[in-house]
Amino acid sequence: MTPAEKFRQECINEVGMQGANPELRQLTRSWMNMANSGKYSYHFSWLGRPIIQYPQDIIAMQEVIWEVKPDLIIETGIAHGGSLVFSASMLELNAACGGPPDAEVLGIDIDIRTHNREAILAHPMVKRISMIQGSSIAPEVIEQVKDRAADKKRILVCLDSNHTHNHVLAELESYAPLTSAGSYCVVFDTIIEDMPSDSFPDRPWNKGNNPKTAVWAYLRRIKDEGRTAFDGLPLKLEIDKSIENKLLISTAPDGYLKRIG
Repeated sequence: MTPAEKFRQECINEVGMQGANPELRQLTRSWMNMANSGKYSYHFSWLGRPIIQYPQDIIAMQEVIWEVKPDLIIETGIAHGGSLVFSASMLELNAACGGPPDAEVLGIDIDIRTHNREAILAHPMVKRISMIQGSSIAPEVIEQVKDRAADKKRILVCLDSNHTHNHVLAELESYAPLTSAGSYCVVFDTIIEDMPSDSFPDRPWNKGNNPKTAVWAYLRRIKDEGRTAFDGLPLKLEIDKSIENKLLISTAPDGYLKRIG
């Protein structure tokens, strides 16, 4: 075993132990509940654009993008565009290191506000960004996305728009099959299921009605009924607990779904 392999194995062992530590997990959850009351995730930016993500998930996505080396990242939910800019910048770095030279990120949002669109279009990373305005679960939008994915070899999917159970489940049905073998479909804000039930008084989602419940339902569905991926092969997804165990602080527990087989 080389020193690098030894270090990696030590990290894997340590991550497993911290993920199995109930006291550490409870402390993490208590901290997150308090931090979320102050809209903690709203206070960060990437290359000048608000990203509305936890720094821990941003680092995890960097690792995923480096590992997968996608030539297309599909993102539902744009908001201020920080995540699009982040993904584009990671694809730019990948290309500089020998990754796909023409990789791009495609963002979908039902309402791309004018000031956000203008800021995204003016950003230096815009050369790798394209956007579709419309509901992510509208048939015409889904067809546009599939057309863009048709000639791609490595696709990464990120779902972060409307967080209700039915909407996320419909997104999973539409976009999870586009995930390439070895890549991920990442479902954000699954943490809603684990937060106090009064955390979202002005939103339509809450405990029992959120991205995590949609993930659980979708995984049961593809296990019981079977699904075919965009590439014609059986679609097999599993929760990558190693990412959650490593981060501890994450908006996406049970949300990093890796396509296996």
